[in-house]
Amino acid sequence: MDDGYDGGGVLVFRRENQDCASWGIPMDRIADEDPPVVVEAVDGWLPFLERMSTAWVELVLSETLLSSGRRYDACELPDALLPALECEYARVDLPDHPLWAGAADSPLRWYAAPGRVLRRDGLADHSWVHAGGQTAAHLDLMRGQLPGPWVC
Repeated sequence: MDDGYDGGGVLVFRRENQDCASWGIPMDRIADEDPPVVVEAVDGWLPFLERMSTAWVELVLSETLLSSGRRYDACELPDALLPALECEYARVDLPDHPLWAGAADSPLRWYAAPGRVLRRDGLADHSWVHAGGQTAAHLDLMRGQLPGPWVC
């Protein structure tokens, strides 16, 4: 999608808590059975996910992960730890989609294991990884499996 959507051309249903990104459905696709979702951030309106139903799954994952309080942490994961991530965690069946704060070519990818969920922001070395555990013990396990420079 091009940058031609203005605030009146998109039905916004989600805003980032600091109001630096919005997600919505292009008005010309509003009658579709499962319309695409766009995201507005620094680059204007960009395609986010092809289907609204998939965007709702991503929304629930993101909001659950980022609201986990003491069961949440983040680090800039070195590529050297990717084999450990891919060995311990299954890729969640969501298509790559853009990180709202960055370029469209820096996709978000989700991974999970029992009681644990991870989101990798981009494909570059030292990309941010956000981790959430069902319990504090799950989060400690994640930190041990991926011994990066955790923030918390």
